Amino acid sequence: MLIFQKFKNNNLKLEVLAGLTVALALVPEAVAFSFVAGVEPLVGLYAAFIVCLITSLFGGRPGMISGATGALAVVMVSLVSTHGVQYLFSAVILMGFFQITFGCLKLGKFIRLVPEPVIFGFVNGLAIVIFLAQFGQFKSAAIPGGPLEWISGTALYIMIALIALTMLIIFLFPKLTKAVPSSLIAIIVISAIVIFFNLSTRTVGDLASIKGDLPLFKIPEAPFNLATLKIILPYSIVLAGIGLIESLLTLTLVDELTESKGSSNKECVAQGAANVVTGFFGGMGGCAMIGQSIINVSSGARTRISGVVAALSLLFFVLFGSSLIEKVPVAALVGVMFMVCIGTFEWTSFKILHKIPKKDSFVLLLVTIMTVVFDLAIAVLAGVIASALVFAWESAVRIQVKRWVDDEGIKHYDVWGPLFFASTALFQEKFTPKDDPQEVIIDFKESRIVDHSGIEAIQKLTSKYLTFNKNVRLKHLSSDCRRLLDKAGNMVEVNIVEDPSYHVLVDES
Repeated sequence: MLIFQKFKNNNLKLEVLAGLTVALALVPEAVAFSFVAGVEPLVGLYAAFIVCLITSLFGGRPGMISGATGALAVVMVSLVSTHGVQYLFSAVILMGFFQITFGCLKLGKFIRLVPEPVIFGFVNGLAIVIFLAQFGQFKSAAIPGGPLEWISGTALYIMIALIALTMLIIFLFPKLTKAVPSSLIAIIVISAIVIFFNLSTRTVGDLASIKGDLPLFKIPEAPFNLATLKIILPYSIVLAGIGLIESLLTLTLVDELTESKGSSNKECVAQGAANVVTGFFGGMGGCAMIGQSIINVSSGARTRISGVVAALSLLFFVLFGSSLIEKVPVAALVGVMFMVCIGTFEWTSFKILHKIPKKDSFVLLLVTIMTVVFDLAIAVLAGVIASALVFAWESAVRIQVKRWVDDEGIKHYDVWGPLFFASTALFQEKFTPKDDPQEVIIDFKESRIVDHSGIEAIQKLTSKYLTFNKNVRLKHLSSDCRRLLDKAGNMVEVNIVEDPSYHVLVDES
């Protein structure tokens, strides 16, 4: 099989055990996110199984884990509450087609536009979000179906002790051996302690029953018409965007952790295909999960096998092993996720905050805070926009012009720095057409015209000289700049000697 190719340097046992650990961690997450979205637990579990399986087999990043996520669930709840779960399935299918289109157009490369401070902020913010989400497990209902209340007394002390023991095992066990994932050992040991001593603590079964049948293919029952499209389209666009942002940023993080390179476009297509399929099989859709991905790669997994094992194990739990998995203490899984948060958070960001430029520190903190307060998509977009604005401002003030007059009385303007939309105003201020002599030469040898705004600035400048009947020669402009300056007429002479070969706004990648 394809996933077993080139497996000489990998440990099959480690991949299988890592996948099993991930599957155990997927169960409470899928159930919890189902509740957030307002759907049945099996809707989240089916999504986790299908999305994890398809992206593991065909995705662009071996070792990365995908499934039902909270970032998507918080968007879905509004659609489910107002129109029902069938409209959600339709929205997930449309979401998948958007993601496939994004990947086929090879737009995944735009993840390279995300600056490093934004990625740091994303990682830190998501670690905090995962950490805070675990505190929901410290609540329980006094009566079935009743309101959730914070646990206290003996129940609280037992849970805290089990969480601490789980984290201690995960920390210490790798010092003995790395042959078995420490997270799996911790879950097994804590489960055994709870069962053997009959400790009264919350288990996976207290969250919801995970027993079910195989997911069946079914076309969503939402009406197939323009009215339905009008309802689901906004949700599908937002879900597709959030899913791709979280997946591609997680891919970048896993690339760094594994010191390898994934394919962003391939991952977009796989994520889309997974969501199309899960929509037809009664799942809530999903995307990459940073927590489970960290668990996977930290356990030593590097191939597609661990993801496939995780998906198949999850399905096995649903079909046959629900009674066993429902006995797993929630405390053990919370402890695992706490350790994931500790491993995910970029602690080095505290050390570099005072060393990196203030603008980068601001962006890092901005993205971290906005990820916690709002959501991932808004935080990343805000970070990218803030970084772009700061870069534009700094580039704008770099435009410089040296003025001098030669022996023949010709005035020269030597331009340095990029000429683009943010620097055009400052560029215009450097010239004095009214006071200049009859002959003027503007040299762009040390400058680069970046966009059409820069060309328009040159056009306006030459028009001013034309108004005063003065001759202007422009040197070292690229060919496309010269073509766009035809409106300046005969009063503008463009020197073609040693002109640069760059083009304005052309992506050569």
